[in-house]
Order: sequence, then structure tokens, then C-alpha cells
Amino acid sequence: MRVAIATLGCKANQYDSALIQESLEKRDFELVPFSQLAEIYIINTCTVTSRADFQCRQLIRRAYRNNPKAKIIVTGCYAQSAPEELKKIPGVTLVVGNSEKWEIARLLSEPEKFSPSEIIVSPIEEESVLYFQEINKFSSRTRFFLKIQDGCNSQCSYCIVPLVRGKSRSMPLSAVLEQLQIISGSGYQEVVLTGIHLGTYGLDLSPPFSLLKLLQEIERQKLITRVRLSSIEPNEVTSEFIEFLSDSKIVCPHLHLPLQSGDDSILQKMNRPYTTKNFQTLVEKLASTIKDICLGTDVIVGFPGEGEQEFNQTVKFIEKLPISYLHVFPFSPRKGTPAFNFSGKVPNFIVKKRAEHLRNLSKKKRENFYQLYLNKNLPVLVEAKRDQKTGLLKGLSRNYIPILFGGGEEKINQEITVQITSVNNEEVRGEVIK
Repeated sequence: MRVAIATLGCKANQYDSALIQESLEKRDFELVPFSQLAEIYIINTCTVTSRADFQCRQLIRRAYRNNPKAKIIVTGCYAQSAPEELKKIPGVTLVVGNSEKWEIARLLSEPEKFSPSEIIVSPIEEESVLYFQEINKFSSRTRFFLKIQDGCNSQCSYCIVPLVRGKSRSMPLSAVLEQLQIISGSGYQEVVLTGIHLGTYGLDLSPPFSLLKLLQEIERQKLITRVRLSSIEPNEVTSEFIEFLSDSKIVCPHLHLPLQSGDDSILQKMNRPYTTKNFQTLVEKLASTIKDICLGTDVIVGFPGEGEQEFNQTVKFIEKLPISYLHVFPFSPRKGTPAFNFSGKVPNFIVKKRAEHLRNLSKKKRENFYQLYLNKNLPVLVEAKRDQKTGLLKGLSRNYIPILFGGGEEKINQEITVQITSVNNEEVRGEVIK
């Protein structure tokens, strides 16, 4: 039977979908693109924002239009938070929670298990162990997203993630190292270590471990060419961590550090565990200590109580920081979180205006960062797919600069040296140095 999978949301979700896909292929299902006709559609959802919920419902309706007789299975975080709501959408056959998503291949192999609009969702807060299995391939042929941690113990006032992902749980060290050997043996040059709260990796293991110790062990064993971290909380980047990164030959000089707001009063309402002063000190230390580092951040606009003064403070704060790019998110009230009931709601038209302002600032920051490397040489990992617009090869530098350049297919999945020859807005071009 033909199966199509669509994935919304974070890198952890992309890894989950890769696990589901591999388990389906082992049972001889044929995987096809989501746009094609299939007998089974699987939608792995996100529910961080109302926009993510809307996109999920769109995908359900698209699958139903493609094949009204198909089985449509909805899993992931939206399925965990609102199974009854999803069950009512025409065409939905099965709603599967985050704890049960690993059983999808088995359920599809046993069609007698199906009943109309069935819900299989258990309380995620009862999960205490991270589910994992050996996985050999990912959708990218060059970069592999490996989820080594799931869940979150933090209590940010706006965030629904702990309610749909559960407590922090880590993959055992031996399993991580074994999986890295498999990934490297399969030809991947870069692994992106990902999780819901990556900085807490290992704290739940017995005996407790840490993300830093894991990285040190990967470096010691030289298990793969490049390691990248998906995101890490600012308060979890210690002086010892910075010292390790500055000397590392494997871990890429690229950190994504969520800020969320540049105003201390808003950070306090968000229940974030740092101040703007803490954040500024950290970012400036990283920029001055680690050569060529790229620093990204997340910002939420329109949080309840964010007036013009608070927003302008955020803009001024980000402008003066050595940040390379921003991910901007309009505040989305999530039922079940404290912020859902906060007063001081910001009108939508103001939220959109502020988001646009910050996205423009991000473009300037990104271009300024790229300009720093004009006429300089960078190690670049060549991706499997050419750039659709230009037909050129494209690759990613260790410090997260996407670069276009000429060359043949033999360069794919190789780390080569490229000199940057032009920066035009956010388009970077280069020439291969032989």
C-alpha cells in the first residue's frame, strides 16, 4: 500500500517522521510524496501556535480531496492536545498520540484493528523513558537530524510543549554513540543533535550525564565529520561549554539561543530564567571567544502586556547584539498555559506590524553577517539537491551560511572549500577552491 507522510513543526518531529517512515518501509509499505495519490496519509502535527493547528487541518482536507477513500492518520502534538477536535474532521480515520506514534506501522499492518474515527492517545505525563530505535536514513542525504532528548520540565507561561511532549527524557549515551556510528557509516557528513529541551540532555539518566560530556565524547571518538546543535537555552551555556566549543574541530560554530523578548518585564511574565543583561553578556562572550560563530535567536512578538515601550526596548536590544538572524513568532495563546488568560492582549494588526519590523531587522542582520565573509574561504558541505532557481550547487558552511556555487555532481556530500565572491541581500555565491 502507498503511504504519504507530512510533517509540521520542529526538527524533533522530522526525526519522529523518519522513524515512522523507516518502520513502514520495513513492513513493505511504499512511501510516496504527500502530493501524490496514496491509500494512507499520515500527518505528524505541531501545536505550538494556532497557525500550526490551521496548517494541520489544511493537510487533512487536502489528503481527503486527493483520495476520499484513504485512511488519514493524525499524530503528533496537535493529536496529543485535541484528539476529539481532530476526530470530528471528515476523513480522519485515526488519531494517535505522541506515546503511540511508534505503533503506527504495526496498526497499519493489522487493518482489523481499525474502527471508525478511533482515538489512541494516552497521558504523555506518564512517559519516563525516551523511545528510540535504530534508524539508517533521513530525508536529507547529507545532514541527519538525530533526536537525543524529548519533553521539557520548564514552565514558560506561553508554552504548551510540556503538556504535549511530557517530561524531559534522554537517549542513553551508548545508544547515541552507536547511532552516530550508523549515521556516519551510512555516508552522512553532518548530524544535527536535536531535542525539545536539548540542554537538559542526560540529566534524567542513571547516572546523570550532560550534553557537554556527550559532545566531548563524540569529539574524542571522532564519530562524524560535523556536529550541529539545534537549539539550546541561554542559561545552559556555561563557561566550560564555551571553552569546549572554541577548541572543537567537530562541533559547528553555530548556536541558536532563544531570547523571546528584549524587555525584562516581559521576560518575567514569560517565566524565562534569565535577564537581558545575562543574555547580552553570554552573546558577547560567545562572539568574542568562538571564531566565526553564527548566533541565531527566537523572538515572540505581541505577548500580553507588550506595549510600544516594551517592543521598542526589544528592537534596540537586538540591534546592538552580535546576532546573525532571528526567528520571529507572533504570540499565540495556547489553552492550558498561564498566558492564555493573561490580560493586555495586543491587537492582531499591531502584532503583524511588529513581526514584520523584526523580520526586516533579521534580514539586515543576516546580510551583515554574510558580508563579513566576502572574499573569505569557508568549509562547505555540498547538499544533494541543486538550487531550483539557478541550477547551481548549494551547500552549508559550518557557521550556517548557505552558499551557491558551480560544480559537478561528484562534489555532492563532500566538505569542500568555497570562497565567497558575492553577497546580494540574502543570496551568497562563491567559487570552489581547488
